[in-house]
Amino acid sequence: MTFANPLFLSLFAVIPFLIIWYFRKNRSRGGTLRYSNVNLVKTVEKISRKQRWRHLGFVLRLLVLSLLIVCLARPQSSQTEDEILTEGVDIVLALDTSTSMTAEDFRPNNRLEAAKLVAADFINGRKNDRIGMVVFAGKSFTQCPLTLDYGILLRFLEEIEIGMIEDGTAIGMAIANAANRLKDSKAKTKVAILLTDGQNNRGQLDPITAAKVADAFGVRIYTIGVGKRGTALQPVDDPLWGKRYVQVPVNIDEKTLKEVARLTNGSYYRATDHESLQQIFDEIDELEKTKIEVKQFTRYQELFASFLFLALGLVVVEVVVVNTKLRKIP
Repeated sequence: MTFANPLFLSLFAVIPFLIIWYFRKNRSRGGTLRYSNVNLVKTVEKISRKQRWRHLGFVLRLLVLSLLIVCLARPQSSQTEDEILTEGVDIVLALDTSTSMTAEDFRPNNRLEAAKLVAADFINGRKNDRIGMVVFAGKSFTQCPLTLDYGILLRFLEEIEIGMIEDGTAIGMAIANAANRLKDSKAKTKVAILLTDGQNNRGQLDPITAAKVADAFGVRIYTIGVGKRGTALQPVDDPLWGKRYVQVPVNIDEKTLKEVARLTNGSYYRATDHESLQQIFDEIDELEKTKIEVKQFTRYQELFASFLFLALGLVVVEVVVVNTKLRKIP
């Protein structure tokens, strides 16, 4: 509850002075009477019971005054409504699930698990944006269409694993798939984030041609090459010796990924460890912030009528009590 005229509440400072004045006035009314018959003293107890209520009228008048002060201050209840106007961003994450993503140069995780962790943080940090997900290896398919249900999206993200698609790296098909998901979007900004650790070696469409198609649909692509420079340890299942690690060269086609980003007005990034990958997603998150405009409306409801009716009710009670139970005979 708020008050439209809170200055009137300062009138409550008068009430203590009225209480002091009232008791001083009643104290000065004392006197003495002489009785010739002590039998009158027996009625004192009955009189004292009635006198217990002698201050009721004054108390009722103080309550009425207090309620009138509250009425003058105009108590109000308020209800605030927010109208959110947003220029949404539609985003598709394209994640490489080829065998090379098992390389463990993003310790303590391999490349795919590190990418999933960072992507989950990215998703949790977005609001009012539709986000979809594409996975690719030798082929590409949609893991989750554009959605605002981040819970479902995160569940699909958890289910991504190596081997769910035949091996290979179809970067061009992944770009085409992401662009296809975004081409009919009504969002002001359409973004694809493509993460891979290899070179395009599968699919019917090359990355450059796919990037030109994406640009025609107004899709901006951020490309991320993941993997340390030089060689990286990759686990191999040996039928004789079991699981063992081998050093494999890191072959990221940075030239093509840079060209894809350039053609679509995006950017290329290189992540060599978990920290740099996190920084890249943080930077993209800042670059693609959703513009939100909030209009706030406040509706007020006057509450003084309730206090006024209560004050009038107490006036009626005071009049009735003073002229009945507390009536004085001259």
